[in-house]
Amino acid sequence: MTQALLPLIADGGKIINISSGLTRTSFPASGGYAAAKSAVETLTRYMALEWADRGITANVVAPGAVPTDFGDGHLRESEQVQGAVIANTAPARLATPEDIGVAIAGLALASGGWITGQRIEASGGLRL
Repeated sequence: MTQALLPLIADGGKIINISSGLTRTSFPASGGYAAAKSAVETLTRYMALEWADRGITANVVAPGAVPTDFGDGHLRESEQVQGAVIANTAPARLATPEDIGVAIAGLALASGGWITGQRIEASGGLRL
C-alpha cells in the first residue's frame, strides 16, 4: 500500500508502520503473526533507506500488551494473563491505546525528523 501511495506522500513525509512486541518475545500460537510483523520491520528499514533522498522517514512502532480484541481478547479477558504481563513491565500496568498513540504521534511530529529506520518499542519496558 505504501508503495502505491508513494507518489502522494509529500517530501519530508513520515511513514509509521505498526509491528508487535511479539517480534521480540515468543509465545505459543503466535509464530505466523510474529513472522509477518518481522517482515514489516525489515520493510520499514528499506523504506527509510530508499526514500531518504525525499526526506521521508520510515519507522515502526511495536506496541506492547494492550487489552483489545486481538487474539480473541485473551489478554483483556484473562486476569492471569494480565497479571503475568503486568509483573513484567516497568510501570506494572498494561498499555492503553493512548500510550501507543502518543508514541506514534511523537514520530509524526517535527521532532521525529531525524529518527528513521528504527523500531520503537512502546511496551512499558516489557521483560527488561
